[in-house]
Amino acid sequence: MKNVLATIVGFIAASASVFIFENLIGHNLFPLPEGANAMDVEWIKNNMDKIPLGSKILVVIGHFVGPIVGMYVAAIVSKTSMIPSYIVGGLMIVATYFNIIYLPKELWFTLSDGLLVIIGFLIGKSLAQKQIKKTS
Repeated sequence: MKNVLATIVGFIAASASVFIFENLIGHNLFPLPEGANAMDVEWIKNNMDKIPLGSKILVVIGHFVGPIVGMYVAAIVSKTSMIPSYIVGGLMIVATYFNIIYLPKELWFTLSDGLLVIIGFLIGKSLAQKQIKKTS
């Protein structure tokens, strides 16, 4: 039961991290054009060229940080198993790749987003393993 809780809490932490970078920081530092609706996928698909570069960069950063935070938090809660961390990291990779496939993006955006989420997973794995070993 503890590992189920660890997975849920880790996923919430990962999602919150992505939200903070994408929405709270990104949309405040680099506001979307007037009339834009960040929650409307069709608007995003049709207006990707109107989204500020800084906002796009913060999306990539969020997708990088999300797995790191989520996997680490899952390991802190679990204390004994890497499985919750792997599940959280895997979900974050799947979500990022779904985003890459579903929304048309520039090549730099697609490549950096895809690469950095994997690097985030590897860093998250390393931090989670250290947390598990520390408590064992």
